[in-house]
Amino acid sequence: MTTGLSKLWLPRVRKFATWSRNEQFILIEASLFLGLARLAIMVLPFRRIAPYLGQHMAVSSEAIDQENLTELRSIARAIDTASRHLPWECKCLTQAMAARVMLRRRRIPCTLYLGLAKDQNRNLQAHAWVRSGRLILTGRNGMEAYTVVATFA
Repeated sequence: MTTGLSKLWLPRVRKFATWSRNEQFILIEASLFLGLARLAIMVLPFRRIAPYLGQHMAVSSEAIDQENLTELRSIARAIDTASRHLPWECKCLTQAMAARVMLRRRRIPCTLYLGLAKDQNRNLQAHAWVRSGRLILTGRNGMEAYTVVATFA
């Protein structure tokens, strides 16, 4: 007899088992850094987090390093997958911070962008995304609508 919880998680565990060891490691790493990023956002003011994001108002090169392309895609996939399945909220800033840390660990240049826009009710909306080379790893959806107010590279 299976419970509702096992019906929910069993297919995910089976799919995880089909991934390569490297992909499994990256997914676990992404989950860990998403959790740490979420915790940091909850307990620290942004001015304490910002120095760990990189040099303020700097950007990385848009040149694509073909050597890192597979790694970049694996990281983007892991961040996306983990953020959809973790039991805590993983919005754009959480995802961008986790991706930034994962890329820094691998010494892959990237830029974290913070943007602002007004919605139809004139309320301010914020968004964050990460770019490495010309590849957008996190926050691609809707980023064009935001005016960049800060970058970290």
